[in-house]
Amino acid sequence: MLSVDLNCDLGESYGIFKIGNDSEVLKHITSANIACGYHAGDHNVMMETVKMAKAHGVRIGAHPGFADLHGFGRREMKISAEEIYNLIIYQIGALSAIAKACGTRVVHVKPHGALYNIASKDKEIADAVATAVADVDPSLTLFGLAGSSLVKAGKERGLLVAEEVFADRTYQQDGSLTSRTQSNAMIHDPDLAISRVIRMIREGKVESVDGTDIEMKADTICIHGDEPQALHFAVKLKAALRAEGIQVGRGWDEK
Repeated sequence: MLSVDLNCDLGESYGIFKIGNDSEVLKHITSANIACGYHAGDHNVMMETVKMAKAHGVRIGAHPGFADLHGFGRREMKISAEEIYNLIIYQIGALSAIAKACGTRVVHVKPHGALYNIASKDKEIADAVATAVADVDPSLTLFGLAGSSLVKAGKERGLLVAEEVFADRTYQQDGSLTSRTQSNAMIHDPDLAISRVIRMIREGKVESVDGTDIEMKADTICIHGDEPQALHFAVKLKAALRAEGIQVGRGWDEK
């Protein structure tokens, strides 16, 4: 039976600012990527999100990003591979400590926003991210854009890798995500997004913005927790997958 993981970026509230509907979204996903305080989140939100994820039996992942609260981690920052290595370790460590205090553990890592996009294309940055993950804990799974440099770097480091696809984003011909600065970056029609996801799972293909098909391996599907319709879409997507006979669970193989 075909199987796929549903992941969502969560824990992105901080201080008095509330983002998303984490408590409800967690009922419908299988992996939570929890912000680690740099692009979003804080110690209180991290603790609360870990506890909720544990209660719902959802896998806990670190979601490290650039130190950019004002830009929500979506602005590209020109920093060295060495510094990226350090910031990844720092953020995994913070969430891992909270998870341990809650009697659970971090099982995967997914870079956030601009850091994710850079690591998808830049081999040096991808190597820094993958090396940091492996040095912290080689049993961690690394989430990366399907077919990207980050996926390749993770495999080279001997990590278990989950190739990720996006339900609500469009793709360029080279397999990269369309920049959020472009008007066609997001897919707002849930039915169209769901049909594209099902095709990616069943056929391993998706139509790029120029109309050509590109290869796309789908181990895990991302739902953006900060989007207003995240909960509605998660429920609808999960139901559609089950109707297609696609199991919602884990989409990649164990070592």
